[in-house]
Amino acid sequence: MTTNTIPETDRGPGRPPLALIAGPTASGKSDCALALARWLAARGRQAVIVNADSAQLYADLPVLSAAPSPAEQAEVPHRLYGAWDGAEGCSAADWAARARDEIDVAHKAGMVPILVGGTGLYIRTLLDGIAPVPAIDPAVRAAVRALPVAQAHAALAREDPAAARRLHPADTTRVARALEVVRATGLPLASWQARKEGGIGHRVALAPVVLLPERGWLYARCDRRFERMVEAGAVAEVAALLARGLAADLPVMRAIGVAEIAAHLAGDSDLATAIARGQQATRNYAKRQYTWLRHQPPQDWPRQTSSDIDFSPYFEILLP
Repeated sequence: MTTNTIPETDRGPGRPPLALIAGPTASGKSDCALALARWLAARGRQAVIVNADSAQLYADLPVLSAAPSPAEQAEVPHRLYGAWDGAEGCSAADWAARARDEIDVAHKAGMVPILVGGTGLYIRTLLDGIAPVPAIDPAVRAAVRALPVAQAHAALAREDPAAARRLHPADTTRVARALEVVRATGLPLASWQARKEGGIGHRVALAPVVLLPERGWLYARCDRRFERMVEAGAVAEVAALLARGLAADLPVMRAIGVAEIAAHLAGDSDLATAIARGQQATRNYAKRQYTWLRHQPPQDWPRQTSSDIDFSPYFEILLP
């Protein structure tokens, strides 16, 4: 387990409130957020729900990302759902900048923002900030990314030994990132990460809950939900996305289920196989999220096995 950098829960007086409902995909976060918004409304506080899910950002995938329904979004204001076109890549920094703006607008209006999602990098970037690494010279990046991972890791061991010790030798993405940063900037990535800026964790009264349901229940829910997505039009949604001819490396093209349904549309698998593969990909993603959320957030963040919870112990801080 790596050291977490998310700030400890700060319930200090005078800070505007921020609710956070985190959890793996299919854990019931959206239902919990709506229930919390209703609970707050009954106590005289209006809420706004802010998306922190990397797939639900894209307007192209409302079905396949299980975005809240139009009726749910009409009941309670929702922000940053379908806010990006698939042709636009959205980084954690891009999302955090927009999320900060939405949270500030909510606070100025006297509303309670409820942050909802399972993308750990997004949550960490918003609360803790991001390292101000300069743009990498394209030539440096191309040279690094052309190296086999074993050579890249060996180079990293010479140029940034601490990073090489920290990273698994087969972790292609992180090894390349650490190597390109030290080559382009002359400083190790850890040096930049120590300068993180832009986080809001220190200036809000954070009320977090992490949903960690029983794994068997979660995986069964993942399977049922993928089947419902297909019934609700996910295949047509992916066909429309493919028809746009977008670059394969864009985040929207890597969303869970896109590759599996695309293979079916190309005639490489039947629909039953596509569903089974999509279900497996969803379970794998849920497992990674579950592991991150179990270990990385501060241990004083409450963990709950169900989205049907008593809000009073956790969210009284949100009330006037």
